[in-house]
Amino acid sequence: MAAARKKAGKKPAAASARRPARAQDAPPPCEEISSRHQDILDAAAALFAARGYQATSVRDIGERVGLLGGSLYHYIKSKEILFVTVHDRALASAAARIGAAIAPCTDPWERLRAASVALAEIQLDPFSTTTPMMNDFRLLPPSLQTRLIETRDRFEALFDTLVRDIPLPADVDRKIYRLSLLTLLNNLSGWYRPGGMTPAQIGDEVMKIFRPR
Repeated sequence: MAAARKKAGKKPAAASARRPARAQDAPPPCEEISSRHQDILDAAAALFAARGYQATSVRDIGERVGLLGGSLYHYIKSKEILFVTVHDRALASAAARIGAAIAPCTDPWERLRAASVALAEIQLDPFSTTTPMMNDFRLLPPSLQTRLIETRDRFEALFDTLVRDIPLPADVDRKIYRLSLLTLLNNLSGWYRPGGMTPAQIGDEVMKIFRPR
């Protein structure tokens, strides 16, 4: 079970307030969990995406799944650790989706294009929880930001490898190239409106900008 049981007589909120979330507190994204625990993660993801971290309480999450008090804390340790778990699982799912998109491709440019299209589709999916949680980053407690940066760095390493493999002019800085591409893709939801191009088409258009002719 991802979260340890609370000792009798100890208030869970007080226990979680003594220290920030740590890597070992959150279950790995691939860990097998019960269906009830999954319901809690799904409810938390939906509430964090809709309201943001600050405006979502553990009580809100418990009410959504019909669990309160000690029953809920049987599955989670704190709101902070719960957010870490939901965030990490969302990015792991996004990474898996991108990995599947690039798997059939052998040409370096086609691999980067496939990854960019997949990320555009993730960012513009109206049911995605990944984008809202990533956009809430600056409103999170500093200790939580530090923990999430580790996960985001691992996610962005996918694009680091893809950019390293493409043929670029010698005077192009690959780090700036990668950061510019990811910044554009990660901010598509800020201006996109349904009814025009599809997310996949937008991803293709982005790559037209980033591929030298």
